[in-house]
Amino acid sequence: MEKQITIMKNQLPKPLPELSKNEIRRKRLIGKVLTYTLAYLTSEFLKRDFEWLLPVILSKSTDPLWPDKEASIEKRVKLNIYGKIVHPTSSMIVHKIVACSLLYPKIFTFSPNIRIERKDRAYTGIHAYEFTQLDFEVRNATSQMIRNLVEEILCGLIKSLKENLHEELTSLGRCESLKVPESPFEVYKRKELEEFYGKNWKTQVILKSENPVWIIDIPREFYDFENNRKEWDNYDLLLPKYGEVLSGGRREWKYNKIIKKMDRDYLRKKDYRVLLKLARKGRLKPSAGAGIGIERLVSWIVGASHIGETQLFPRIPGVIYEL
Repeated sequence: MEKQITIMKNQLPKPLPELSKNEIRRKRLIGKVLTYTLAYLTSEFLKRDFEWLLPVILSKSTDPLWPDKEASIEKRVKLNIYGKIVHPTSSMIVHKIVACSLLYPKIFTFSPNIRIERKDRAYTGIHAYEFTQLDFEVRNATSQMIRNLVEEILCGLIKSLKENLHEELTSLGRCESLKVPESPFEVYKRKELEEFYGKNWKTQVILKSENPVWIIDIPREFYDFENNRKEWDNYDLLLPKYGEVLSGGRREWKYNKIIKKMDRDYLRKKDYRVLLKLARKGRLKPSAGAGIGIERLVSWIVGASHIGETQLFPRIPGVIYEL
């Protein structure tokens, strides 16, 4: 069995050509965990009759990432192609809703997301300006159904990893400390946490939790469902020490409600012309889903000191490597 491999804390990841032999060995171990995780997740979604879609990279419609007060986007990237302005995908939420409404009742995809984070997030250890998200959506699903699905798959993944990658996790120093989560996970309302902990509630929850926890009722973008009591039917999943790994919710499908929230957030409706047209004609269907950050999930599994460890070619805010 390999000797446990450790690295220094609070350092930015080095580019691949500059890694030492010890660091290369660690990178390969993390790569094995990443490969196993992707294979497991794919298998579980396919077993549940999800259709596997290819990702969209450039589009006129993508997640506005607003009005999330915690969003830290430094700039929105625009490209002019064929005389039209398009954006790199920040998430495939719009495409998921449309595909789930019109074609497949259960879908998933591995979507590359581009979010140009502020430079000051380089040292948080959990932020990247380019990352991959497992995005999935289910027609006519409830939030509880999605949370149950996530808990089942996540607990199964950790159990399977500990059984089948025991040696790799031991070498990474995580075989003992990585526990199979206890299900069902605790559920907290965001407002209640803010009232109890104050504005730094998320940090407190992350540091004090030993098990993944759900945060619900989060003020968010126009596409998440909000009832007449101004309660949001959505959810985030927080991992101990590593923070938010999943964001999702039940979706808004009624035209008037979508328009009202777009006006509230000062969004340009022409950027969501197709979605609005489908909603106006009653062709959008109720659905719920989520997006799981793959690099952040694997960071938690392997005990990475920085999310860049899980990327062969790190994408760290404010840092541009040659490759």
